Amino acid sequence: MERIEADILIPGRGEPILDGCVVLDGPTIAYAGPTAEAPATPGAGIYRVAAVLPGLWDCHAHFMGVFTPDLAELATNAPALTAMRVARDAAVALRAGFTSVREVGGLGVWVGRAVVEGTVKGPNVFGAGAVLSPTGGHADLHMYPVHWVCDLADRIGMLRQCDGVPECLRAVRLQLREGARLIKVCASGGVMSQVDDPIHQQFSHNELRAIVEEAGQAERIVAAHCHGKPGIMAALEAGVRTIEHGTYLDDECAEAMLECDAVLVPTRLIVEEFLAYGAAAGMPDYAQRKLLAVADRHAEAIGIAHEHGVRIAAGTDVGGSGTTTPARWGQNGAELGYLVKHGLSALEAIEAATATAPSTLGPQAPQSGQLQPGYDADVIALSGDPSVDIGILADPTNVTHVWRGGERMKAPGELSPV
Repeated sequence: MERIEADILIPGRGEPILDGCVVLDGPTIAYAGPTAEAPATPGAGIYRVAAVLPGLWDCHAHFMGVFTPDLAELATNAPALTAMRVARDAAVALRAGFTSVREVGGLGVWVGRAVVEGTVKGPNVFGAGAVLSPTGGHADLHMYPVHWVCDLADRIGMLRQCDGVPECLRAVRLQLREGARLIKVCASGGVMSQVDDPIHQQFSHNELRAIVEEAGQAERIVAAHCHGKPGIMAALEAGVRTIEHGTYLDDECAEAMLECDAVLVPTRLIVEEFLAYGAAAGMPDYAQRKLLAVADRHAEAIGIAHEHGVRIAAGTDVGGSGTTTPARWGQNGAELGYLVKHGLSALEAIEAATATAPSTLGPQAPQSGQLQPGYDADVIALSGDPSVDIGILADPTNVTHVWRGGERMKAPGELSPV
C-alpha cells in the first residue's frame, strides 16, 4: 500500500482538492480525496508531493522508431533496430508521466505485449497494429513501387493498403489476429504522404462501413485519420468513434460529432514541431508545402470543436526516436499547453489527457484516467501545480513520481533510460 499526500490533488474530472491524498492498494486506487478524511494506512509508504493527478494518456502516437519526418525511412530501417528504438521510447514516455498510450499505427501491439510480460518498462499500450488506407492513400509509401509497399506491409506491419470491401474486411481481421485494441483508418489524405491531398476523402462509404462493422463485432472502435471535411463526414456516417486531426472541421462537422458522440483527437504538437523544425530536420518539400497549407486551419478547428462542446482527447502524433528528432517521445506533455493556447482551460486540457482519454477505446477502455476508488492505480506526481502553469507538463523533469498499476516506476534520483 502507498499513500500520496499532495498540496493539490487534480482528479482528472472535477475541481481540484487542496491538501489531497491518494491511497493505492495494489493495482487500484483505494481512496482519493482530502487528507483530513483519508483512512489510516499503517505500514504504507508515504510520499509528500506538490501535485498528484491521474497518469496521462497520449491518445494518438506511433511507435515507429524513426529519426526523420520522412516516412520513406520506414522502408529502410531494419525491423530489429526499430524494435530497440521503440523499447527506449516506451520508457521515455513513462518517465514523462504517460502511463497509457493509444498507439494508432506502428509496433504498439508488440510494445504492449512486452510491457505486460515485463520485458520492457513502459506505459499501458493499446495498439492498432497497421494503419489502413486504400492504395495510393495516406498509409501508402508513394515513392516506392507498389509491390514493394505490399511486401513491406507484411515485413514491418505498420502500414497496410486495402481496396474494396473484401480486402478491407481481411485487413481488419489481420489486425485483430495480432491483438489490436482498435482499428486505424485513413479517411482522408495526409500531410506526410507524397501525392494525396489532405482534403480528399479516402475509402468509399461502403468500405468505411464494412471496416467499422467488422471492428465492432470484436468490440473495437475505429479511429479515423481525417483532415478534409468529406472524410470527416463520411467517417462519422460510417460510425467511426474518433476523428484524428480534424483540420477542416467546421460547425456542421462539430454538430455531427456531438450527434454521434464522437471524440476529436487534434494532435497539435506535431504541427507546431514541424512548423519549427521540419525542413531543417529533413521534412520533404511536398510535406512542408502541405503543412503550411493546413497549419492555421488546424488551429481554428480546435477552437470550433471546443466552442461547440465536442469532447476532446489529448494526442500528439509523436513517433520520433532519439533526443533531437522533432515530435519525439518525451515531448508528449507539451500537447496540453497547445490545447490551452487554442481555447481550452488548463483543467480542460488535463481532462482531455486523463478522464476523457479512455473513451477513445470504446468497449476496450480500462477503468482509468481519474483519481477515484476502484480506478486503476496509474498516478503521477509533479513538482508544481499544472492547473496554474500547464507548461509544467511539457518538461519530464517536473514529473517526480510515476505509478503504473500501483507499481512505482519513477521516483526522484532514479536514472533516465540510456
